[in-house]
Amino acid sequence: MRRRKPKHPGGIIKRHYLEPLNITITELAKILDVSRKTVSEIVNERCSVTPNMALRLAVAFDTTPELWLNLQQKYDLWMEENKPFDWKKIQQVDLQVS
Repeated sequence: MRRRKPKHPGGIIKRHYLEPLNITITELAKILDVSRKTVSEIVNERCSVTPNMALRLAVAFDTTPELWLNLQQKYDLWMEENKPFDWKKIQQVDLQVS
């Protein structure tokens, strides 16, 4: 289990693309052909990167869709692992065949 919280893909978009390239959320929304609200929610870490968005980001930033989906998956898994829920009480199934 990771101790440090992984970066949300939205934060990476903001710090590694929008800020250095001086692109606004509105401009990125036009580039990605999605609503400004959709981009804003991702950049402000209130929404996840979907497979469709991963494809759009990959084309726009010359990356791979897997990059964006892996970032999102790592973030989501860390968030779930660090919630105080009952999943921690689950017992391993005995897989030995008699």
